[in-house]
Amino acid sequence: MDNAIKKITIIGGGTAGWLTAGIIAAEHQSNTDTGIQITLIESPDVKILGVGEGTWPTMRTSLQKMGISETDFIQACDASFKQGSKFVGWVNGNESDAYYHPFVLPQGFGKANLVPSWQQNSQQVTFADAVSVQSHLSAQNFAPKQQSTPEYAAVASYGYHLDAGKFAKLLQKHCTENLGVKYVSAHVVRVNSHPNGDIASVSTKTHGDITGDLFVDCSGSASLLLGKHYQIPFISKHQYLFNDTALAVQIPYVEENSPIASSTIATAQTAGWIWDIGLPSRRGVGHVYSSAHMQQSSAESLLRQYIAPSIGQAAAEQADIRKIAFTPGHREKFWHKNCVAVGMAAGFIEPLEASALAMVELSAKMISDELPASHNIMAITAKRFNERFNYNWDRIIDFLKLHYVLSQRRDSDYWRDNCREETMPERLQELLELWQYQVPSASDFNQGSEIFPAASYQYILYGMGFKTQARATSKSNECDAKASFYFQENSKMVDRFKDALPNNRQLINHIKQYGLPKS
Repeated sequence: MDNAIKKITIIGGGTAGWLTAGIIAAEHQSNTDTGIQITLIESPDVKILGVGEGTWPTMRTSLQKMGISETDFIQACDASFKQGSKFVGWVNGNESDAYYHPFVLPQGFGKANLVPSWQQNSQQVTFADAVSVQSHLSAQNFAPKQQSTPEYAAVASYGYHLDAGKFAKLLQKHCTENLGVKYVSAHVVRVNSHPNGDIASVSTKTHGDITGDLFVDCSGSASLLLGKHYQIPFISKHQYLFNDTALAVQIPYVEENSPIASSTIATAQTAGWIWDIGLPSRRGVGHVYSSAHMQQSSAESLLRQYIAPSIGQAAAEQADIRKIAFTPGHREKFWHKNCVAVGMAAGFIEPLEASALAMVELSAKMISDELPASHNIMAITAKRFNERFNYNWDRIIDFLKLHYVLSQRRDSDYWRDNCREETMPERLQELLELWQYQVPSASDFNQGSEIFPAASYQYILYGMGFKTQARATSKSNECDAKASFYFQENSKMVDRFKDALPNNRQLINHIKQYGLPKS
């Protein structure tokens, strides 16, 4: 097969490049003579942002398939366990305003509708606390597994918080030493084309021309191949999601054994929100905001006010804050000719709900699963990829906007603008109207595997105080009996898990010293 796809060239490293390389290399036996050859070119001039990353539970599968030990990963990447997100101040800004979006499905999900019964007592218990064990675990910084639980297995579903720079280094080491990925440290200076417009090679400053059959653009927001070379338009989504700037800082714990948060904490501000991610050695904190609604000086002041109670006013004033500007949006398409973009080269919306690394995983997995055998069918694969990821980006925008449009806050133009109908995607408007009368379910979505399932919409909707009217024709007694059963089951699980699980710090300290069982 003269047109066979035998060599993949990835432009750009960091977490996006190395994660993509690892996922494809592990599946296509790149460490053998007959496998797909993968070369990753990373510029020595480009630094990893490394502001801290959150992952979804899918990362456990990705790491396991690549053959990376969970013990090694946690030890090398300053990683901790993440069981979801906690949202503070998003509903009305009152002192008691907080709710969770956990990773586990609600009790009885798909078997019973617990919402009508819960709404009768919603003033006494939050939705997540009523239907999920995980919000209780997160509130007290419990770990999602025991010391005897094998690597990647879970008592409660979990992802990770990690140091992005250290993660990229671990992936690079594993990919080059174990998966057969060739690493080239060089700066790309030119893209060379075949007569048909496909990329033939890239020219580098120090390693000459490097060829490939398929090129993966992981060059970040520079988008060297898809954006600069092919001029695929960037589609701004700023009309829906306003945040375009982040200020990031790293702060120490007050004490060596301070608790490690078991969820990402997202605290609403007057023109954005502050993330708080707990790693074993430090916390990563950042203020994401809309530059159209707030000056940088005010955003920085709010960030320093947030960290001052933890490290003291003097230290907060001296803390080194980094600014990261971005435009929320994505490319018009993601696979063009023999080039496909992954990570920020494809797009970025904002850090809320940590979808960035999940999109890298999904992209790399689809490239790997549907890797065209030859150039003859690449256009078909590209069309399928573009359709799938345009859909995924639209669903991310819908889901992130949901957090804003339900807010009762009217204390600033930012929150008022976020709730204006013209800033809402049309599909989200339709779903919100529908959900006044029926609970979000799988039938509301088109894909068998949604990037955010109906359960996630339930956690946000009812965490934000949304009300769904019970059907007049529903069998209320039967539904209440089922709901009562699942509420009781959840309560029993909470007690059982709290008695059996260590806290995050205890488990991570154990892993650092002894590791986790392999099976």
